[in-house]
Amino acid sequence: MLTDPMPAEAVEIAHKQVSLAAEDLDANGVATLVLDLVEAWGVPALWEQVCRPLLARLSGRTAAEIVIEHSLFEGVRVGLDAYRREPGRSLPTGGVLLAGAEKEAHSLGLLALAAALREQGRGCLNLGPALPWSALTGAVHRACPRTVVLWSQTPLTGRAYRLVRFARDFPLLRVYGAGPGWIEPLGGPAVRLGTLTEAVDACLAVTSGRDAHHIRYGSVPYR
Repeated sequence: MLTDPMPAEAVEIAHKQVSLAAEDLDANGVATLVLDLVEAWGVPALWEQVCRPLLARLSGRTAAEIVIEHSLFEGVRVGLDAYRREPGRSLPTGGVLLAGAEKEAHSLGLLALAAALREQGRGCLNLGPALPWSALTGAVHRACPRTVVLWSQTPLTGRAYRLVRFARDFPLLRVYGAGPGWIEPLGGPAVRLGTLTEAVDACLAVTSGRDAHHIRYGSVPYR
């Protein structure tokens, strides 16, 4: 474990505070709470015990729920993306490339992983959501990463056979599927990551060596 889990009482309080801010449509308040909580407990604990459960709790079936969900999403997005960022400072990517699966619009999982890596003093090349397979192939040829983590939120985008085919096309790459969208078994050489802690461990396990790839933090993308 990179961080200890949050005690049950702390989780309950965090859920109440973040939920109230989201219900008030106070995305900035949510972001502030996220930053306070992540400083206290670390990214993996915050993501697994607070962010994911609260986001899953909202079904988005009513207009009110949709608005609250957007407020919660935006606050979590801003908080995670701002955590440990230092404009003008370059962090070694460690040969790690993150991206969302083709047609996958969700990106919070990528931001959580990027924030958790920054927490460990490591950067990454985060290409964001909905990256077509052809573009992912081109990015690998251009950036020459050693690890690729592809995020899928729903089974509609978690096409296991495509990820396995991609992994076989690049046998020197460590290829991982992250997120709840990968419901079908991933055959080797692709591997499914079940938790954020597993994802961070996989990214940090890259063989050390000269790293020419850096990401310089400038403007923060919307999603």
